[in-house]
Amino acid sequence: MTMRFLITGGTGNTGSRVAKALAGEDTSGRQGATVRIASRTPAPGTRQVRFDWADAATHAPALTGVDGVYLVPPVGDAEPARLMVPFLERALAAGVRRFVLLSSSAIAEGGPGVGEVHRALRELAPEWAVLRPSWFMQNFVAPGHLHGESIRTADEIVTATGPGRVAFVDADDIAAVAVRALTDERPHNAAHLITGPQALSYADIAEAVSGVSGRDVRHRSVSVAVFRERLVTAGIPEAFARLLAAMDDSIAHGSEDRVDPAVERVTGRAPRSFADFAARHAAAWTPAP
Repeated sequence: MTMRFLITGGTGNTGSRVAKALAGEDTSGRQGATVRIASRTPAPGTRQVRFDWADAATHAPALTGVDGVYLVPPVGDAEPARLMVPFLERALAAGVRRFVLLSSSAIAEGGPGVGEVHRALRELAPEWAVLRPSWFMQNFVAPGHLHGESIRTADEIVTATGPGRVAFVDADDIAAVAVRALTDERPHNAAHLITGPQALSYADIAEAVSGVSGRDVRHRSVSVAVFRERLVTAGIPEAFARLLAAMDDSIAHGSEDRVDPAVERVTGRAPRSFADFAARHAAAWTPAP
């Protein structure tokens, strides 16, 4: 039987990859599924369906006939549970059984923000998985992202992490775990800590980018307060900026200096290294001739 999935955040880093894999549009080898991509402004003639976390009237049509949901928290919302938990309850009432939630390695079950959604999912859903990925490698190349833009415009990466290290992970590897969690016959009913193969400091990242791009990129470490204001100036809501700055401070104290084998355990292949990612994306940083 063809499975039917609703993908929230379906145009984002992981959601777009999950949607393509489920529909059989990549090289993952998964059988094609029926995929519905949630969007506030759906494009005509696509798989997109109107969906707004803040508009409950859009939820029931998006959930009709769905077997599983990929849950991506609303962007920039420091308290996503107020919108996501009622949606989860509506989905369960509509007959949805399987849910996969994108959380963060920095947020434990019951913690602030999406940690509350994690707890609700485990308590309410019959089939579930929570993805707790480390920081995305794509943050250094994505148009509009603070780190990527700072590399391109100022040859620097600015954080409040000091010498703290992070096992950065490729969004492709996160999506691969998500697809297995959505489609495996046996539900995972577990939280997966998803990391790359090596913990690196932002100075290490700057050195790797310099090596493939021809730029002299440096890491500039600032105080938590300065970093928070930098985020606010970039347009990030104050409450969410405070959360992100606190995460940087946590990294400085060693919270993300760890590696987990979840990608290989779930997918059967090793996660991509940052060196490989940098080599593949050198053009994103290379100065135009």
